[in-house]
Parts: sequence; structure tokens; C-alpha cells
Amino acid sequence: MFHWGKWKKRMGANSSKRPVYDEKEDVTFDHFQILRAIGKGSFGKVCIVQKRDTEKMYAMKYMNKQQCIERDEVRNVFRELEILQEIEHVFLVNLWYSFQDEEDMFMVVDLLLGGDLRYHLQQNVHFNEDAVKLYLCEMTLALDYLQNQHIIHRDIKPDNILLDEQGHAHLTDFNIATIIKDGERATALAGTKPYMAPEIFQSFVSGGTGYAFEVDWWSLGVTVFEVLRGWRPYEIHASNSVESLMQLFSTVSVQYNTAWPKDLVHLMRKLLTVNPEHRFSSLSHMQTAPYLSDINWDAVYEKKIDAGFVPNKGRLHCDPTFELEEMILESRPLHKKKKRLAKNRSREASKDSQSENDYLQECLEVVQSEFMIFNREKLKKRQEEGAEGGESEGAAEGGDDGDGDGSGEAEGGTEDEDPEPESSSKLSMCGSVCSSPGSC
Repeated sequence: MFHWGKWKKRMGANSSKRPVYDEKEDVTFDHFQILRAIGKGSFGKVCIVQKRDTEKMYAMKYMNKQQCIERDEVRNVFRELEILQEIEHVFLVNLWYSFQDEEDMFMVVDLLLGGDLRYHLQQNVHFNEDAVKLYLCEMTLALDYLQNQHIIHRDIKPDNILLDEQGHAHLTDFNIATIIKDGERATALAGTKPYMAPEIFQSFVSGGTGYAFEVDWWSLGVTVFEVLRGWRPYEIHASNSVESLMQLFSTVSVQYNTAWPKDLVHLMRKLLTVNPEHRFSSLSHMQTAPYLSDINWDAVYEKKIDAGFVPNKGRLHCDPTFELEEMILESRPLHKKKKRLAKNRSREASKDSQSENDYLQECLEVVQSEFMIFNREKLKKRQEEGAEGGESEGAAEGGDDGDGDGSGEAEGGTEDEDPEPESSSKLSMCGSVCSSPGSC
């Protein structure tokens, strides 16, 4: 097992006496002990934390508010929070808490210690067919769940599939996901180019009807091909023009490994079908594939099938430079936040009421007021109490309702404007928070 004791000692953790927090108060940054940095992406950084009262371990993603405003990323962060607060699945990286302070927005999620598939590919891990077959089945169940929740992920790739300590796959990173209902279609040029389905580019070039859930299944096909083969089915880079990609999809045929079983090749062809109408794009489709005829889907869901690749439990599967950057190069390191915020508050108290940057301050105030706080732990307790109360009264009632890139060309997911409904009138007041009202 991974030696947590060494990390807690190194980072100054002291769990000899657990603090007791008022259940009515919101979870804050002070409720967590920071252990170490483990990653970063286009929307923030990630570190391992321990909740002080329960001693449970989580991953904490944090995003600087000012940087998000300057880079027009606030709406994406808010939409990711909106989606994560409403979903929970065994093969997703689930949100547990969200909160904020003056500097940052925080998301506390499941901690997966096995690393992402991109990391292992870079470490020259050769995944056997059984291992990848299980990843395919687990991601199939994850996509089926998301589809039932009307969610398109739009950024399926090895970087966003994390392994737990037993080697099971979990999908993460919903910062460019979108929700479509009642026959709606998405139209944004969103995703990471080498993994984006042809109809996304087609929609951008010629308009048309847009795209839907089928794009995630194409991305899954590209990912499975890459993890098995070591390279992607199409040679696509971030610098490729959209027009050149449309020509590529119409002229280049995928070359499958001649050593692969015929049933596997048949399934891959179904996932990598250029026409989305003929593509496998649901659990029911996948269950008809001869390659998966021996799969017990209930056993997959319950994680009763042993993984073909189990990460080494004696190490962290991430780039060690993340920790060095946070401790040495970061101008506002997380472990010094408490002292830094205290100094900032003291300075603010002595400042003239007129800010040097009224516009930025207005945007920060909008973010502060619109941020969505979430506590899944509290939600689960309420649901359990509601269920127990219903049983004791003999009533059949429930509880309260509530709710990083490794390859050079496979850059973090990006997105152009998508004409979706306005979620907040206050957000549109600040141009830097959302450069174009309704762009999601």
C-alpha cells in the first residue's frame, strides 16, 4: 500500500487529535490538510488532501479566480460544478465538496492513486488486451450513465481516464462537457483535436444539425486504439486545420493491427465509423458486439472482474515536478495560503475604498456571489436520515433531494461558442467572466 504516513509527516500533518466541526457550517479550505501537488491542467492545479475530521483522502482541484476571469474560463468552471453536483457513478471521478475563498475556487473529488492512462503510456507500459477490454467496458458503463443524464463529455482521452489502486478506470474532467435535452444538438468546436469526432468539425465548417452523444463513443474508440497500439488511428495534431481534417476523414482508412482478433477489429470499426448514424453509441449497441459477448456487465459494474494491469501501490503515478513547482516556483503556493490571505485582508482594510481595478473587482464579486457550494457528505446524511424516517413511519418516501495533458499535440480540451441558455444574468454583466453571453 502507499505509505501515507510518510507524506503526512513530511508535510507537517498531525492526526493525533481529530478536530470536530459544526455540521451546520460550510466546508472550507481549513478543513483539509494539504499533502502534496500531483498535477495541473488548463483549468487549475490538483493536490492530495486529507479531511482533518474524518482523515479521508481526496484530490483537490483549485483554480485562481483572477486567472479564470482573465482567460474567460469562469463559465466553464461553473458549468463543470453544475454537472458534477448532479451526477455520481462508480466509474466517474465524483465531486464531494466545492467551496471558495478570496483567491481560489476549489473542487474536492475522489482520489485515484493509479495515475491516468497517458502517464502509463509515457512510462512505456504495454497494456494487454484483457486490461484494455475491461477499460472499454467500464467506460461504456460511464458513457451510458452520462447519456441517461443528457451529458456529452466531449473530452474522452487517455489523460482523462484515471485508474484506482485496483486498476479500474474512472472518467474525469468535465470542464467542456455540455447538457443536451429533448432532441437538442451541440454545435461548439469543443474537445482535443486528435480525439474529436468528424461531425464536430463538419458542424463547424458547414453548420448543419450539430452533434450529440455519438461524439463520445468516437473518442472512446480513438482512446482504446491508442492504448492498445501505442499510437492513434489518425495522425492528427493541434495545428491541423479543420478543413484538412475533413479531407483526412474522407480519404484515409484506419489500419488495424493484423494480430488483433477479428471481433475486436469489428468493434473498433463500429466505434470509428465516420457517419455517426452508423456508429456504435450506446450500451445496447456494445452488448451486441461479439467481442463483448462473454462480458458479465453486472460484474463489471460491481468491480468484480480483476484488472489486467494493476498500478504499483508503492509509488505515486504522476510527474514529480508538480510538487517541486508548487513548493519552489509557484508565486502563491497553497501551503502558505492562510498567512497570505491574512496579510491581504490587512492591506484591504487600510486601502482607500476606490480600487485600482474596479472592473476586475466587480468580476471577482460576481464570481463570489454566483459560486455553487456543495457538500456530498452532508447530502448523503440527509438522504439516509430521510430514508430512516420514512421507514419508521411506514411511509415509502425518500430523503431530501440534492445533490492534465501528457502528449505534446493533444492539448487540453478547448471550446468555441455554443448557443446554450443563459444560466446567470449576473455572469453576463461581466465581459471577462463570459466574453459572449450564452457561450457554453
